[in-house]
Amino acid sequence: MSFKKPDVLQQEASWAASGAGTCTPVVVPEYLEKTYWWAYTHPNAVRVFERQWLVNLILWGNFSRLRDLALAELSDALNGQLLQVACVYGDFTQQLVKRLGPQGHLNVVDVAPVQIKNLHSKLQDKRQVSILQQDASHLSFHDASQDAVLVFFLLHEMPADVRRKTISEALRVTKPGGKLVFVDYHKPQASSPFRYIMVPILTTLEPFAMDLWNGQITDWLPTECAHLKVDKQTYFGGLYQKVVITR
Repeated sequence: MSFKKPDVLQQEASWAASGAGTCTPVVVPEYLEKTYWWAYTHPNAVRVFERQWLVNLILWGNFSRLRDLALAELSDALNGQLLQVACVYGDFTQQLVKRLGPQGHLNVVDVAPVQIKNLHSKLQDKRQVSILQQDASHLSFHDASQDAVLVFFLLHEMPADVRRKTISEALRVTKPGGKLVFVDYHKPQASSPFRYIMVPILTTLEPFAMDLWNGQITDWLPTECAHLKVDKQTYFGGLYQKVVITR
């Protein structure tokens, strides 16, 4: 007879409460290790980027505004199951946890162990939170198990095939009537200086980001979901977008 360690039992209980299926080993994707090791997977990345003023600077002073715009979309689901796909530097998750209702539960997934560890250290109160290592393109949650799903500045970091799978998975786990909220980069208006400033920055540091300039998030929707209600808003001269899809 074998007995499971307490930490394993606690993890399995967390998975069950969050609507997730069986826990399976997760491997950090090659593209992430190769392209974004400096920002997300190397231990030194957290030491550099986990600074509120820095994440705000990276978004040209718009972090708090974009964060709050995203969180405002979740008002109808704050007493349900919420899924945040990928950890976020700064106080994004802390602010979301503060908004949870008494029956609400937040599931946060990330593929990088360094990011999982960092979020654990940032959150003081995790009674309504499950932090799970999962690949966004292959989620382990059951179908229609989440009242709302939030994807904040993640799509631009993914190759097109991974982006398509991630959107499909996010839609799969969202309940009928629930919202899927994306906030990410967008092609600025012709009059915006950032239309020219951001090109060398993105092409050098974010090799997949220009896809969101040259296309629409809805371009990567599964064919069977093309009929869904989509609300799109742009901000800061069009450099950023919020896209809300109702399942």
